[in-house]
Amino acid sequence: MPRVLVVEDELHIAEAIIFNLEAEGFDVEHVPDGEGAVSAVMEQTFDLVLLDIMLPGLSGYEVARKLRASGNYVPILVLTAKDDSSDLIRGIEEGADDYLTKPFSLDELMVRVRALLRRRRWDRVSDESEAMVPEKFGEVTIYFDRFELERGGQEIILTTKEAGLLRALMDREGEVVPRGELLESVWGLRPETRTRVVDTFIHRLRRYVEKDPSRPKHIVSVRGRGYRFVRG
Repeated sequence: MPRVLVVEDELHIAEAIIFNLEAEGFDVEHVPDGEGAVSAVMEQTFDLVLLDIMLPGLSGYEVARKLRASGNYVPILVLTAKDDSSDLIRGIEEGADDYLTKPFSLDELMVRVRALLRRRRWDRVSDESEAMVPEKFGEVTIYFDRFELERGGQEIILTTKEAGLLRALMDREGEVVPRGELLESVWGLRPETRTRVVDTFIHRLRRYVEKDPSRPKHIVSVRGRGYRFVRG
């Protein structure tokens, strides 16, 4: 059963979200503030965090930053009343995988939730004959149909954006892919958007696929241009 943490201080919104998630069979926990969110994620295992930005105490930005700094990469769906592109970009830069701007429909929320949870086995391709062929390079095997990566006997669950970025690079193997193209194809942002989100996610992917992330052999930086995937 998928476990979801709802971090929302407006009780009527939290109750509506919780009702719909539980109706879908999810195991839901609710905390109304940032400090409680950090403690809950550090002490328990969740498959998804729905994180409001405007919270008492720690903001949603600070919660996301603390979780990522601790090495926790649970998928985060940011809920924000701010419809400003700079605020949305900041949420992604701090570690969010996706966002919804309030007010949103519950149907739209559930679509985003399912998309982020698609990386889990319960939502994988049902017909094994249609499953994608695993991609292999070095010590890494990637199962894009179930958002899993294996390396050295360790299984790593990818977020949708991590998998999307890796897929975008691998589809252009050997080519330099500009940051702007990655911003547009993976995050749906304008190519000229000023943000370090691509570099942040590249850093995360290198931790998964490189023997020595400080000296990458598979995801290579091309100064001033972008990144190139090398199967090696």
